[in-house]
Amino acid sequence: ALLPERALDGDDSARVELIEHIYEPLHRGGAALLDTVTTYLEQGNSLEATARMLFVHPNTVRYRLRRAAELTGFNPGDGRGGFVLWLAIVYGRLSHKQT
Repeated sequence: ALLPERALDGDDSARVELIEHIYEPLHRGGAALLDTVTTYLEQGNSLEATARMLFVHPNTVRYRLRRAAELTGFNPGDGRGGFVLWLAIVYGRLSHKQT
């Protein structure tokens, strides 16, 4: 239940779990999916702002966010879900830079 907090506290197994079970499924889902989730979180969970930034229809954003939730089990629009996804994305990107 405290996976992101454990990762922030230095628990390597929690960090690996965030990467393997949340970031990697998003990454495998394609660049558009990962970009949509990232942009949505950066834009304060605004569908319209995300759609404008990505030059897509808001329904496309909705579809991709639902897909992200299906792949990870975390809803980007939920405060806790957004936090977990954001942290997984950060750790995932950092791990890809190291390889």
